[in-house]
Formats: sequence, structure tokens, C-alpha cells
Amino acid sequence: MASFIEALNWRYATKKFDATKKISEIDLEEILTAIQLSASSYGLQLYKILVITDPEIRAKLQPASWGQSQIVDASHVFVFCARTDVTGEDIDSYLNLKAEIQGLDPQNLEGYGDFMKKTLAPMPADQKFIWTSKQVYLALGNLLNICAVKEIDTCPMEGFESAKYDEILGLNDTGYSSAVVATVGYRSEDDKAQNETKVRKSKEDLFQII
Repeated sequence: MASFIEALNWRYATKKFDATKKISEIDLEEILTAIQLSASSYGLQLYKILVITDPEIRAKLQPASWGQSQIVDASHVFVFCARTDVTGEDIDSYLNLKAEIQGLDPQNLEGYGDFMKKTLAPMPADQKFIWTSKQVYLALGNLLNICAVKEIDTCPMEGFESAKYDEILGLNDTGYSSAVVATVGYRSEDDKAQNETKVRKSKEDLFQII
């Protein structure tokens, strides 16, 4: 297995997948676990991830993805959907889960719950979706990293029409909306992008030690 830095140098945004190669169930389970363990603000995990394998659904999604071939050729398509609102029920549900898992008295968490509710309640609806979408990107990062370590190819994608995705995937009126997509599988030998030298800013340009 490659080191983490070697894995990051190996990965790239795969433009052409080999449609004949599929992710094993064991690897898929590891990817799902890595996403499940992602950090999120307050630990709320206000998102849902749809894992699309149905070829008919993917064919419908492709036109809403600017026609990109990754949507139909990759082994799996992950659609990260963020909560469009943050409610008191969301917070209560998390605190009940926390109390159950950690063996706590739910009443001892009421103060923490009130703090979250007072912090998030005044936030405008559009800002709430921006905030929940940021949490989705933390989960996306875990997907990209676990796949790189396992030498599974990925392509994070913002090039899609969210409203059409929501309609096709039945997300309307569910309280979730598609925020970002990741296609996962194995690169095609014909993908020219795999031979391009990785372009990143120098550490001198990117970091400032204060």
C-alpha cells in the first residue's frame, strides 16, 4: 500500500473511466465507512449520500451533468445531498443518538442543544444550505482520500444541474438538495489526463507561517 502522500500524488480527477471495472463490495464498504467517519460541525452530519448504480438513472443524470461520460462509465456515482434547512428536530435527533451511544442522560445535553438552536435558528435559509453544503465537502474529502490510498479512481464534480438532479432523484420536498457529485471506479487506459503532471502552487505561495 502506498504512503498517504504517494497516494495523493497518484490520484487525479479521472476524466474517462473503464466501464468494465467495478469496485468490490469490500472496497465499497470501506469507502462508506470513511465517509461515515467524516468530521462535521457539531457532529450533526446534516447530509445524505446517494450511491447510484442503476444504469437507467445514471443515463437520466448524464444530460444534467453537462454530458460528462464519468456519470455512466464509473463504477459508482456518489451524490452528496445537503440539508436545505436546519431544524430543532435535527438537533434533538443528534443529541438523542449521542446520549444513546455514549450512555448519557439526555437532560444533561439540553444546554448544548439550546446553544446550537440559538446559534443556527437566526441563520437565513440560504445561508443554512451554504453551511450544510460545507459539511458535505468534508465528507467528500474523506471519499477522495480513502480511494487514493486504495488506488481507486475518483472525479469530484460540480458540473451538474442541481435542480434537475433533485427532480430525477426524487429529492424535492425531502429536505435535501444535491450539492456535489463524485464518480468512483477505475481509470481507462485511454484517459490522457492520467499522464499530465500534477499542477499545484508551491508551499511558499500556499502557506504563511505566522
